Amino acid sequence: MRSGLGSRFFWQYSCLRVGAVAALLALSAQMARADEGGVSFWIPGFFGSLAATPTQPGWSLTSIYYHTSVSAGGDVARAREITIGRIPANLNVNLSANVNANVDLGIMGGTYTFATPVLGAQASATLLGIYGSNSTSLAGSLTGTLTTPGGSIPFSRFDSIDSSLIAFGDLIPIFQLKWNAGVNNFMTYITGDMPAGAYQSTRLANLGIGHWAIDAGGGYTYFDPATGHEASAVLGFTYNFINPATQYQSGVDMHLDWGVSQFLTKQWQIGLVGYLYQEIGCDSGSGDRVGCFQSRVASVGPQIGYIFPVGDMQGYLNLKAYGEFANENRPAGWNVWLTFNLSPAASTPPTSSRPRFTK
Repeated sequence: MRSGLGSRFFWQYSCLRVGAVAALLALSAQMARADEGGVSFWIPGFFGSLAATPTQPGWSLTSIYYHTSVSAGGDVARAREITIGRIPANLNVNLSANVNANVDLGIMGGTYTFATPVLGAQASATLLGIYGSNSTSLAGSLTGTLTTPGGSIPFSRFDSIDSSLIAFGDLIPIFQLKWNAGVNNFMTYITGDMPAGAYQSTRLANLGIGHWAIDAGGGYTYFDPATGHEASAVLGFTYNFINPATQYQSGVDMHLDWGVSQFLTKQWQIGLVGYLYQEIGCDSGSGDRVGCFQSRVASVGPQIGYIFPVGDMQGYLNLKAYGEFANENRPAGWNVWLTFNLSPAASTPPTSSRPRFTK
């Protein structure tokens, strides 16, 4: 790691990102996004540019406004109906339906970055809280047969479900280690979901996922402060514990978040962001009635950032947007993140001068 944690020019950029900026882990959990009923713990876009660069020691605060609009049909809509108990186990059904969700969230996080190295790296700990709204609707027709002791009975039904709430989401702790070697920066992290948010297995819209999860991974950032060139990528994996309310266990998820940017000045940054999400393990448990149900989605979009002083602190605003595509067993749409981070300002390096000698 650089002596004194780097030059002022280096820190003016690297202080931008605290691990908390990644922090929408479970914030829109029941908006039908992946795994059980199309819902995943990991929200793609968690990490972005400068993800692996060290930050100034001390306390920092992050606030995020997040909006997403997604929709899906077919298998995702059927899975959501099964999850909330609208399709009995003895019903063989064909479903022609669509599910739509709009989520607006406010995320607040506090991060403490330690001055003392851990394993030669800079360590930080973050805790995130979530509060917001989720509005989800499902509409479609079901046809099939109902199995009874006396035989099979034809069945037909039209469902129209509207569900919304304003509540707190799950708690998200994050621990990170970051190493710096010139223009190369490396990081590892571990995080998870503490199911403390609003969740009911029979409700279409929730702000919690109803089960514990653990996620870990590592990343790399290339950043040259002399040219302003930057590129980052973070790869991680999620292990989902069984949902006690539904006896459903989502499979292992793999996710890759990336960002590339150019600093036009010491204050302005522009670039691209994107992600790839792929469930690599099959869903299971006695409550699984949809089979393996592996999910996938990819996305790309623009970003812009701005650094500015706030008293004796440093502020950073970042706006990024994603458009999703190539989805499978998972809805697609778009999402926007507006992040404000307040962190300790970069310290001014001491000015060296030659000693004067007088006769």
